[in-house]
Amino acid sequence: MSTATGEETDEAHDGGASGAMHGRVLEAVGVAIASGGLPPGSRLTLEGLQQEYGISRTVARDTMKVLESMNLVYSRRRVGIVVQEREHWNVFDPKLVRWRLASDRREIQYASLTELRIAVEPIAAAGAARRASAAERSQLVALGAELRRLGEAGDLQNFLAADIEFHQLLLRSCGNEMFRALEGMVAEVLTSRTQQGLMPFKPRNEALQAHEDVAAAVAGGDCAVAERAMHHILDEVREAMGLGV
Repeated sequence: MSTATGEETDEAHDGGASGAMHGRVLEAVGVAIASGGLPPGSRLTLEGLQQEYGISRTVARDTMKVLESMNLVYSRRRVGIVVQEREHWNVFDPKLVRWRLASDRREIQYASLTELRIAVEPIAAAGAARRASAAERSQLVALGAELRRLGEAGDLQNFLAADIEFHQLLLRSCGNEMFRALEGMVAEVLTSRTQQGLMPFKPRNEALQAHEDVAAAVAGGDCAVAERAMHHILDEVREAMGLGV
């Protein structure tokens, strides 16, 4: 005999739709929290989410579980679900990075992320020059050449995919697991910069050359040149974002 409720049965037969709805509601509530539309101390209820978004209790509960895992909200008996103070947020979570970049606080987030990249990626490039495998070195050189081709062609979508792969490969191959954990964050900031029209139609030759210089230095095991060339890339980003040099 089945003991499933009507709600559970409907969702079992409509998992795809429920999953899509969960994603949309998570995005909406996440952006509201990240932007300050739901400031710290705001209280949420499962019933309120059900009514506002027309969702089942299960979807509302699953949404809150994700937000709680990111330390954006906490749940207390007799209090309900409360938005956390910002100092508790998991700021390295790629979803939160995306939501903050989609909010009117994006300039603050870009500044923070660019400063983080300046602190990390040059050291990661030097680490890759020391520790990358032969296959990783070869792949990085190929990606540098591909970035040159796509950039000169003005193919920004494919350039974005190659650029993400380039920077993530450096983080993966540098031998520092803490740096590698930033892969998702770097992908989000590069994606947002393109989607918000903050990339030139054709990337500057200096930026393309700096990517090729990083790749060549890593391939040749030259830590100092790899670190310096990565600084050149990030100086261009900082200038393009109006963050000063």
